[in-house]
Amino acid sequence: MSDEPLAAHGRSWVPRAHPLSWATLVVTTGAILMTAVDGGILPAVLPAIQKDFGLNAAQAGLVNSVFFGGLIVGALLFGWLSDRIGTGYRRSWTWNIAMLIGILGGALTFGLAGSFAAFLLLRIPMGISRGGSEPVNVALVSEWWPKQFRGFAVGVHHTGFPLGQFLTGALIAAVLGFAGWQEAFLLIPLLGIPIMVLQAFIGTRRNQRRVYDWIDAHGYTKPLPELSTRPKGLGLGPVKDALASPNVRWSVVLIFLFLWAETAAVTFLTGQLVNQGIDLGLAALLSGASGLTGWIGQVVWGAWSDHAGRKFAIRFLVIGWAASMLAMILITSPASAWIVLLAWGLFRNAPFPVVYALLIDSVPRAAGTAMGIMIGIALGVSGVLAAPVAGLIIDSGGFTVHYVVLAVICLLGLLPLARMTETVATRTATTGAAGPTEV
Repeated sequence: MSDEPLAAHGRSWVPRAHPLSWATLVVTTGAILMTAVDGGILPAVLPAIQKDFGLNAAQAGLVNSVFFGGLIVGALLFGWLSDRIGTGYRRSWTWNIAMLIGILGGALTFGLAGSFAAFLLLRIPMGISRGGSEPVNVALVSEWWPKQFRGFAVGVHHTGFPLGQFLTGALIAAVLGFAGWQEAFLLIPLLGIPIMVLQAFIGTRRNQRRVYDWIDAHGYTKPLPELSTRPKGLGLGPVKDALASPNVRWSVVLIFLFLWAETAAVTFLTGQLVNQGIDLGLAALLSGASGLTGWIGQVVWGAWSDHAGRKFAIRFLVIGWAASMLAMILITSPASAWIVLLAWGLFRNAPFPVVYALLIDSVPRAAGTAMGIMIGIALGVSGVLAAPVAGLIIDSGGFTVHYVVLAVICLLGLLPLARMTETVATRTATTGAAGPTEV
């Protein structure tokens, strides 16, 4: 497959795909929704956990760090494993395994987390599941859609995150109405079982062949020349291909900064709202408010990046993120929380599908490994470090200093972005005004 930027000239703004591509998009969106829900349980119930175990902010950050330690392992392992077992329809198998680990981890948390030490250790399988499911699922959806509409597909697929973030708050509020935080870890992950069944039912070789035949017949570009690839030998080829791409390496830095800000913000957001005198149930609901508008930013910026370029979209998202962090300082009531968090939703999740699309453009045969590396290092390491550091900043300087620091961290993202190579040729470039460069 060529590494040249995708041509923009003559491409329709209306996405077209086989019905099975749309069905896969629905299922993978549900899958990413469950990934978001699994990752959002801990921050939503963290105030109750702090109360039960007598934890301060820094100690609560340690709980998050252990979770993200497992996430690093899961992202690196399952990202590589999905390329090793096979791309395309075979990724459904890998995703189902990752999700099953999360369901088991939640059940064990309910049954065995009677002490803080036990609870801490059980964050590891939950982290492995969270880290392993995302890179596999992103790669999976990209391999069932025409290359021309990759940004749209990944953007729509990633609406599962803002929807999941809001749904997490609603589910937690519902569970807390009749049970405790332990039951949340048991009941909520079970919702992923129907999605696992649908993934296995739709993600077959026969169905993927039908999709690729449709793409060929309608003059679009297949995401991969073949239905599935499986590396020979030790399978280190995808790792070498991923690390050889400057776009992969700089994407790790860029997403690290975004995710540091997100982890630091969401870990203590419910606590900030509770400190403002808001009831825990309402605070948990408000903490997911950005999900109500998050899908708009992801679909719009994902689709726009197919035409205007990935880097073009990311520049605006960096600025929007920094402004949103500063606006968090203004939250003093439920009304102001709704306004600020709904505005943040337009930017919160949008950078990730755009960068994921850029990675898949850059190394299509090693997409799972590349995203596993990025998610494992960027999300995992930022998660391990961001929560404890943010806890210390909040304990010593308060939430105003906390959000100013996060705004600066977001703006630093412009530096790695400047070193990345565009993978989508804009209309200006394709008409000769600015010739695109190769990745």
